[in-house]
Amino acid sequence: MAITTEDIKTLRTRTGLSVMDCKNALETAGGDMEKALIVLRKKSSAAAAKKSERTLGAGVVQAYIHASEDVGAIVLLSCETDFVARNQEFKDLAHDIAMHATATNPEFVSRTQVTDADVAKARQLFEEEAKDKPADKREAIVEGKLNSYLEDKVLLEQPFIKDPSVTIQQLVERATQKFGERIELSDCTRLSVRG
Repeated sequence: MAITTEDIKTLRTRTGLSVMDCKNALETAGGDMEKALIVLRKKSSAAAAKKSERTLGAGVVQAYIHASEDVGAIVLLSCETDFVARNQEFKDLAHDIAMHATATNPEFVSRTQVTDADVAKARQLFEEEAKDKPADKREAIVEGKLNSYLEDKVLLEQPFIKDPSVTIQQLVERATQKFGERIELSDCTRLSVRG
């Protein structure tokens, strides 16, 4: 399949990545847009992993307050340099994450914040729910429910409200690839009048 400049432009609009990254992904995927997105996600994850040891020395704090003015969130999105921290796209990413957190009310930023007690409590509930299921399927059911529960409660694992095909973690990984430096969601606090 021939890859057109329109295909590259469409992929670039969807991902925000460079023209060359999009062209190479489309070539690797044989012109298939969905496969190219998967190629780019894998590349973003690899780029983020490679940069994971770098020092975070800059960042931005962004807030989102809902129109009702009774709920909002503040996030700290960290990066390596002021050059990236002052970039409008970086600030927009932090704002989008704050908006997402306002809407979804996550309990944890990452799985590292989930305590053994939290997991044990959830596991106990799911084991109780699965007690009437066949014994050979029970453990898989409990593990599936536990994983789903944690994905719902952990901000980085939630599907992004503006584009559910990507998680917040994948957004951060894309930004790492795009800006060429380590980016990390360091903190998030959600505030609500109703609790």
